[in-house]
Amino acid sequence: MTGAKRKKKSVLWSKMHTPHCEDFKQWCRRRLPILEWATCYNLKENLLPDTVSGIMLAVQQVTQGLAFAVLSSVHPVFGLYGSLFPAIIYAVFGMGRHVSTGTFALTSLISANAVERLVPLSSQNLTVQSNTSVLGLSDFEMQRISVAAAVSFLGGVIQVAMFVLHLGSATFLLTEPVISAMTTGAATHVVTSQVKYLLGMKIPYISGPLGFFYIIAASFTCYCTNMENTYGLEVVGHIPKGIPPPRVPPMRILSAVITEAFGVAFVGYVASLALAQGSAKKFKYSVDDNQELLAHGLSNVISSFFFCIPSAAAMGRTAGLYSTGARTQVACLISCVFVLMVIYAAGPLLYWLPMCVLASIIVVGLKGMLIQFRDLRKYWNVDKIDWGIWVSTYIFSICFAANVGLLFGVVCTVAIVIGRFPRAKTLSIKNMKEMEFKLKREVDDETLHQVKIILINNPLVFLNAKKFRADLMNIIQRENTSSQPHDEISKCEQNTLLNSLSNGNCNEEATQPCLNEKCSLILDCSGLTFFDSSGVSMLVEVYTDSNSKSVDVSFAHCTASLIRAMKYCGNLDPEKPIFFESVPAALSSIHSNKSLSKLSDHSEM
Repeated sequence: MTGAKRKKKSVLWSKMHTPHCEDFKQWCRRRLPILEWATCYNLKENLLPDTVSGIMLAVQQVTQGLAFAVLSSVHPVFGLYGSLFPAIIYAVFGMGRHVSTGTFALTSLISANAVERLVPLSSQNLTVQSNTSVLGLSDFEMQRISVAAAVSFLGGVIQVAMFVLHLGSATFLLTEPVISAMTTGAATHVVTSQVKYLLGMKIPYISGPLGFFYIIAASFTCYCTNMENTYGLEVVGHIPKGIPPPRVPPMRILSAVITEAFGVAFVGYVASLALAQGSAKKFKYSVDDNQELLAHGLSNVISSFFFCIPSAAAMGRTAGLYSTGARTQVACLISCVFVLMVIYAAGPLLYWLPMCVLASIIVVGLKGMLIQFRDLRKYWNVDKIDWGIWVSTYIFSICFAANVGLLFGVVCTVAIVIGRFPRAKTLSIKNMKEMEFKLKREVDDETLHQVKIILINNPLVFLNAKKFRADLMNIIQRENTSSQPHDEISKCEQNTLLNSLSNGNCNEEATQPCLNEKCSLILDCSGLTFFDSSGVSMLVEVYTDSNSKSVDVSFAHCTASLIRAMKYCGNLDPEKPIFFESVPAALSSIHSNKSLSKLSDHSEM
């Protein structure tokens, strides 16, 4: 009797705790993405391309690490550490499979503001020149890296706090024009800061409002008047070997670097998230915006104990992973092995590397951001309001700072959209039902086979673009799995895009519409009163993704401006008509195409 009771008690105990164990496993997989991809890593297919990409990435990591450390006003060796630790941490917690995290120009420039303010170069003469026990570096160099590490620590704490508050879901406010303009403006700041190294001139550090123009004026004056008397070639100098033991960043100066910490947290995250989302879109996988906050936050917090400058994902290195064929995060981990070899063995060989070469590396690394000036033409053709937002955000970024430009762009975008929404009109339910009735009478049942008509009855802007895509895919998936007969047209539906302004995330792998056979989708845009570049990009993305899944997409009742914008943004087939004056015209086109395909099949037989 006692044994039976014990057995019953153990069964109840296991039932009570099994769900909790499963929940814990799911939580670990969600917060530690490495557990998801490492367990299914294919050595035979992925190891070779990841190794090649890792070697090429290591070259970029080393050179850019040295360059961005100089940009951050610290000793170059600390850039090597910043190329190692953040990359390892992001590989564990990050979801971007083709994102290279490490030293970054924009965060380095922001960090330099705090370093130069709290430990200016003029204080070097006042400091007793003695070598510390850390790598034989001077007290002056250690004071500077302590400030940079404090910025990294506090910036990472802010990002982790944003993760806890689930502020990653608010990233839909960061529109493509705002991010493009902000990063371009910050890149312009970085380029001007390297003029003194490119031209071999000694110019004092200048920051603050309108600092961009001060630098330009000082550089032009020095160059034209030949005020520089020393023409000696400045080199990197001694690079000590090894990694020092970890040390807690100085907590007493956190209040003094809070402005730079917020800049690192916001600017670094926005730039990194844009690269992660671009990578996910290109290679067809999903990225959790909130998880990226945790990954970059921990990368900054943990790395700050190892004398690292603030980190983020870099566009140039990420593009390098694309071009060299990287498959997974293993490429970044392999690059870390080679960076470690440089730190412990090859560091002293970098002594004679000229500073002008590092400046050139910085400028070339920013090429991807600087060529975003080309986006102006796209925004002018798609939505002139977005063009105005881009220009104004860029001006604020170069006149003040990147974080100020980012804040201005977000506020300006939200204000404009709020002003435009009261003018929005929607179609009534009555008119929609009448349209459906006419279609059923005018077209035979065969034509209506596997045709879905969806009415877009709201504006399509950055606030609801992602949710529009999620709603659309859910409608297609639900209709496809329903028990409704195939010879009956799917019911016209109104999507509730603006009932919730939450950021809808659609998992590419979870939505596979019309898997059984070829089907068609008609998007009635008669209720699409206005749109922006984000909305147009989402329509083009829906069209492209649907075609890749054997779904023909047609657009009805499109305005001339919408047709022009979609043709400009997307690589649409000019020989295939997808824009029609009405829904019946789109159905007639589908019917004629099916008739031609049937005729072709009979002729082949």
